[in-house]
Amino acid sequence: MRNVLFLSHGSPSLIITEHPARDFFVDLGRRLPRPRGALVVSAHYETSTLALGGAVRPTTLHDFYGFPEVMYRQRYPAEGLPDMARQLAAELGARGFDVEVDPRRPLDHGVWSPLSLVWPQADIALLPVSVPMALADTERLALAAQLGRFAERHDLWLIGSGAATHNLGDRKPADAGPDAWAQEFHDWARDVAERGDLEVLADWRHRAPHATYAHPTPEHFLPLLMTVGALEGRPMKALHESFMFGNLSMLCLSDLATARWFAHDTGAAA
Repeated sequence: MRNVLFLSHGSPSLIITEHPARDFFVDLGRRLPRPRGALVVSAHYETSTLALGGAVRPTTLHDFYGFPEVMYRQRYPAEGLPDMARQLAAELGARGFDVEVDPRRPLDHGVWSPLSLVWPQADIALLPVSVPMALADTERLALAAQLGRFAERHDLWLIGSGAATHNLGDRKPADAGPDAWAQEFHDWARDVAERGDLEVLADWRHRAPHATYAHPTPEHFLPLLMTVGALEGRPMKALHESFMFGNLSMLCLSDLATARWFAHDTGAAA
């Protein structure tokens, strides 16, 4: 089974802040089956071509500034998947992808901040996957399909961690309602994912409403693109929708089987 999640991870301080998205992450970990391990594509792991984290026990990276001191004391001691990283790199290399394994890559906050709420015991092994910035979106979609197939064969989940909208220069007060432009882009991203529309997604910069304003730089959108791509046209389902700071979307999506598990346990309709 190909289990795929996209998590809008929001501010690192979500782990100490009351918000519906925080409640959702906690609930998600309680309700879903526990995976053997997970590949995690993080917006905060940017490389030119693809890189994979190959540390045996990755350290915790505090890649932010200006937050309360308690944030810098956080540790997330999940084990790595170095053998899987090397195997994945070899398979992707054989298919013509340029990929390297970084044996010292830590877990950035795009990985540990949401997953510390989902799996607070840090007992799910993780393989960090970078966002390959030099690739075209069509190439990223092709790469994502290979990641999805690998994850499925090895009984791993594929998780993308980014943000459905990400313009930090236009943040509003924490409790502000969503800006119209952010709601429009959020709705578009959700609808494209729910259709599994790879053709539209590959041209998102031109087809999405307010694309360059919602994402002045693309790294937080690309994990969403790659998680949709990992399902190769199969639809996703929105599990959670909310906003922080007036326009930071907290949209979270999953494949339909995962959505059915979650909905069954919550008593909602999938």
